Amino acid sequence: MKTFLSAIQWMAFIIAGSIVAPIAIADVFHLNEIQTTGLVQRTMFVLGISSLLQALIGHRLPINEGPAGLWWGVFTIYAGLSTALFTSNIETLQALEGAMIVSGVVFFLLSFFKLIDKLAKLFTPVVSGIYLLLLVIQLSGSFLKGMMGIGRGNCEVNLSVALFSLFLVALTFYLTRHRLKLISQYAILISLGTGWLLFSLLDLGETFHRYEGPVFAFPDVLAFGTPIYDSGLMVTSVFITFLLITNMLASIRVTGQVLNDLGADNREYRYRASGYTAGINQILGGLFSAIGSVPISGAAGFIATTRITKLLPFIISSLFIIGASFLPQVMSVFAALPAPVGYSVTFVIFANMIGIAFSEFDRENDKHRTRAVIGTSLFAGVGSMFVPAEAFSHVPPIMVSILNNGLILGTLIAVITDQFSLARKRKMQTFKEA
Repeated sequence: MKTFLSAIQWMAFIIAGSIVAPIAIADVFHLNEIQTTGLVQRTMFVLGISSLLQALIGHRLPINEGPAGLWWGVFTIYAGLSTALFTSNIETLQALEGAMIVSGVVFFLLSFFKLIDKLAKLFTPVVSGIYLLLLVIQLSGSFLKGMMGIGRGNCEVNLSVALFSLFLVALTFYLTRHRLKLISQYAILISLGTGWLLFSLLDLGETFHRYEGPVFAFPDVLAFGTPIYDSGLMVTSVFITFLLITNMLASIRVTGQVLNDLGADNREYRYRASGYTAGINQILGGLFSAIGSVPISGAAGFIATTRITKLLPFIISSLFIIGASFLPQVMSVFAALPAPVGYSVTFVIFANMIGIAFSEFDRENDKHRTRAVIGTSLFAGVGSMFVPAEAFSHVPPIMVSILNNGLILGTLIAVITDQFSLARKRKMQTFKEA
């Protein structure tokens, strides 16, 4: 029973954090209701398969796969460029299918030549900590907007929803710190269920969309048609792959460290195996016309909050998600989760990730050096988040993926400044010894 409840809680967390991306992408590509439902179904199917593969043959850690923010950004950028580069939105989506397949091949090549293991050495504790801080900062705006009832056509703060969200955040914090382990361990599941019920009883918004369609449906293969291999998008996908590796390595390292801190069995960091599996997952994203996935760092916050460290519940939850993806009516219920409820409950998880980031900083001995790296990286990364997307309208998409993404820009600067300061420190020590 304990394993089953843990699996359900994992499932709720994964779906709540992943359902927004396919709905948003369907909106920018003007997909109809049937096409949108199909995209949600295929995305969840791919995420379930990807999480299962990583847990069994990849990194073998309880890290959920989610729609990669980088792919989300690329989809959004090319939705605006589709009329200029392609004949229709569907043709653009066919080109994006091809881009994800190319990304999968690049993952394979980097893993085969053991380049991922070399890249992993760049992720020192200070770089991992900066990555987590930037991730939470980048997400904070979306969280607060969702908790205030802003979104889905509403541009004004809803005070009733905001007060409800504040109450639900407080309730979730209380439950996660409850003295009874049974309550604290399943606090996320309890809060989601309680929040959803109260949201409905208080009539704060729509909580269910009636679905009319088949009871069972297998996800379509190449739903948008045969992949198109556009030269410009292929170059972009190669570059995106390197950035996806950045996300993957950070997620593996941080989650592994949290598991070690909680007394879980020490596990080796299987970066190369994870790279091969990530290649399979990107190809699956292209073949099933979904959104490319990546290991989500939020898993570290989930584990730290719930203290569910075993792999079995995570594997079962992945199987549940795969099964649910065959049932469109079930997926429609999850898609109806009120945004304020999802954001309020997961707010606690991501708030805990800030503490994990500072724990990473504490692992560094040279505080003076690391403070310089932290300051430079955060200043640049956070600053880029305030630059409006319209300012990059004439910038090549490859550069937009960096300059308009504070998480990636800040992390890359962190890697560069960290390695530069380490090299300088070694040179100074060599000079003194001489």
